[in-house]
Amino acid sequence: MIAGFHHVALIVSDLAAARRFYLEALGGEEIAAHYRAPRDSWKVDVKLPDGGQLELFTFPAAPPRPSRPEARGLRHLAFRVADLDAMVARMAAFGVACEPIRVDEYTGARFTFCADPDGLPIEFYETR
Repeated sequence: MIAGFHHVALIVSDLAAARRFYLEALGGEEIAAHYRAPRDSWKVDVKLPDGGQLELFTFPAAPPRPSRPEARGLRHLAFRVADLDAMVARMAAFGVACEPIRVDEYTGARFTFCADPDGLPIEFYETR
């Protein structure tokens, strides 16, 4: 039996842009960064406020992930937020556009999407 969620690993094309997005814009905390010379690759561990983690990897010549049309596998990465309007404003301050806010027809919760620097769909889901 699992004990809970631990991390999601993302391969990024531009580590500086990914750090700005996941650390500065989203408010994650970098807890470790390691350069792996044999792979010419970085691994950066990011802690989220709830204790979950993201792993940001770089690999030379990694192909882009298709996001549109939607492909099998990871559809999007969703983050809980307490105040969706504040999150949308924060993203705008970082130059990241969010889609119009929608309402989940099953839960009544508000949500929106934006894209990370590599085009991965990111959802902000309001929980109060």
